[in-house]
Amino acid sequence: MIRSDGGRAALNLGAAAALAVFLGGCGSIGSIGLSPQPTQAPQPAVEPDIPATIRADELVGRWGLASYQNPNDRARTEAAAKTQCRNPYVIGAGANGGVIMHLADEATPQELRLKGSQSGKNYIGPEGPAAGPKDREIVSFDGRVLVTRFIDPDAATRYGNMVYVRCAPAAASASRHTAAKPHAH
Repeated sequence: MIRSDGGRAALNLGAAAALAVFLGGCGSIGSIGLSPQPTQAPQPAVEPDIPATIRADELVGRWGLASYQNPNDRARTEAAAKTQCRNPYVIGAGANGGVIMHLADEATPQELRLKGSQSGKNYIGPEGPAAGPKDREIVSFDGRVLVTRFIDPDAATRYGNMVYVRCAPAAASASRHTAAKPHAH
């Protein structure tokens, strides 16, 4: 009897190749009419909504507005923003508890939410998670001066740090300029 180990090795190699081709086709089972079991990637955990530490009603009002790129220009920019109270930027109250403001490059203002974050930062933006691409970070707020910066790098470069300085109430500023002089008796 003659042994043919070379023939058997070739047969085993052929069977392994056929099995590899067959198993490789399993990735496209759907193409032969069978539906594969869907593989679902685990969904990332959604961070719960965190309330902002600044309330919407604290931002509603009339504001002088200016911006700066260089942090050394902040004081000068605050003074420039105050002069803009002659033509103020108005932040309105939204119907759903937000504020009415413009998004970057949007001509029409819309209601935006105030959002908090795990890091303690506050944001203003449309519905969605904090620090979204259309949001602006509240860099600082002391009740009189609000400084924000857009999250989107392009918008942040174009608009810089937006400085809002609260304008005096209209009645108070008007009465200062029209105060009656005392009468002489």
